[in-house]
This record gives sequence, C-alpha cells and structure tokens, in this order.
Amino acid sequence: MLPSLIDPQASSRAQRLYRLLSESQGKRLFLAQQECPGRLHHEMEMEYLSQITGELPAIRGLDFIHNDFEGTVERALRWNDRGGAVTICWHTGIDGIGYPESQAETHDFQELLRPGSPLQGKLLRRWEDAVKALRRLQSQDVPVLWRPFHEFDGGWFWWGKGAGEDFIALWRLMLRVFREEAGLHNLIWVLGYCGEVKDGWYPGDDGCDILGSDTYNGVTVQKPAWDRLRALTADKPLAYHECGVIPPLDDLFGLGTEWTWIMPWHGQWLLENNPPDSLKAIYRDERAVTLSRMPAF
Repeated sequence: MLPSLIDPQASSRAQRLYRLLSESQGKRLFLAQQECPGRLHHEMEMEYLSQITGELPAIRGLDFIHNDFEGTVERALRWNDRGGAVTICWHTGIDGIGYPESQAETHDFQELLRPGSPLQGKLLRRWEDAVKALRRLQSQDVPVLWRPFHEFDGGWFWWGKGAGEDFIALWRLMLRVFREEAGLHNLIWVLGYCGEVKDGWYPGDDGCDILGSDTYNGVTVQKPAWDRLRALTADKPLAYHECGVIPPLDDLFGLGTEWTWIMPWHGQWLLENNPPDSLKAIYRDERAVTLSRMPAF
C-alpha cells in the first residue's frame, strides 16, 4: 500500500504528486536541479542542461534566500505551467536573511521554543513572509516539495545547533503554524538529513512525507544513508535532495538505492563536477524523468 500525506486536508494536486513519486520508487528517477539564487543568473543551470542534454529537469529547486519570495513564487509558477514540480528550501537566519546568517546565528532553544517569548515572536514574524508566498502558490494550485531546515543534523545551520529534541520541537512548531494556523495544504513535507543520517532527529512518521539525505563527497550512491533512512520509515519515499555529482544510474539502480529524485546543487557543482557526456547519458536514460517526460499530476 502506498503511503499517504500527513496532512489529511492536503490538496488534490499535492496528493497526486506524492502518489506519482511514491509509485516511481525503484522504477524511475526524477531529475531535479537547484537554480542559482543570484538575481541575474536564475536560468544559468537550466540553460546549461538544455544546451548539453536537450532536456530539462522534472523538478526545479528554489530557495527563499535573501527574502526572494516574489521572484521565487514567479519562477515556481512558470515551472508549474510547463508541467514541472518545484521543491523549495530556505537559507535564512532569524535576525538575518541569507546563507551567512543561517550558519553564523546561534539561538537559545529554550527561549525559542517557549510560547510567547520575544525570540519565538521574532521567528514567527520571519515565517509570515514564507507563509504568504506559499499561500500564493496554493491559490494557484501549485504543490510544493517543502524542504525547510535542511541538513539539520550537520550542526552548521542555527536550526541544528541544539539537540535532536530541540530540532524536533522546532520542526513540529513549523508544521503546526503552517498547516493548522496558516491553512497551507499544498505542502509535501521533506525532511532533509545530511549524509550520515544521525540518530535522534526523526520527528516520526506523522511529522514528514519524504525523508532525504545529501552529500557532496564525490560520486556516491549514498547506500549507507539509504539504509539508515529506510530503517526509520517503512514506506515513505526517499530523496537524494542535494549532491555535487550525479552517479551513473546503473549504480543507483543496481545497488538498490531507490531514490525518488536527485538534485545537484547550483553553479560549480553542476557545471564543473558533472562531465557533459555523463549528463547526456543520465538525462537520456529511459529510467530518468525529465521535464519533457514528466507525467501530469
């Protein structure tokens, strides 16, 4: 039996996308690509892939970094109109709005998680802009593979600098605020671990829809991470949500790593670490789902 979304009020399109991803495990691999967040370079990776392979990814990776809510929404809408799916992450601090702040900031989790505290109030106000952006996508019936607080068990972002129970409480706070208070029902909740998949950070099967792991450590199919994720959940789809190099598909399928999608990071990670011939072979493989081969959902 296929898994169901954790949101009982999930939109029909979110349910259909989730079913599509769930049904494809072990049969097809959805190709994704993170876009460059630079204001003048959002299409760089897509243009490169189109030039090299003649194809585009089925899933576009976006980021609310630098408070780019309007631009991210516009690009997500255009991708949806082309038949693709979108996944959104968010590099942000509580005080700052970018990547440096997401790493440099350190917060008192006891205060952060205390209802009514000034720090929690500041956090909730920061979330309001993301809620508005996601609500706009919901109004256009666009499902989002929502991947907040990624690489949480690495400890380099502020949201992972507490203990596992602190992160779980933070994750569940966002889940409650976004789903129950803000009424966002177009989200598919993606829990993105680092490569090791450490113990003690899982919010439970009722807390996420998809589990993932990532690595930038050379060409790897992430088999140990796959096994650890599958031990956490029996049937939820698993995603290779960030990488530096896409491994050969024969290796991925041959070792039983039934990743739902794989997504290289932007810039040099795609352009310098994935040889053109390798990209051509991957994008033209019949097991790969590209934008032109993306089923309707």
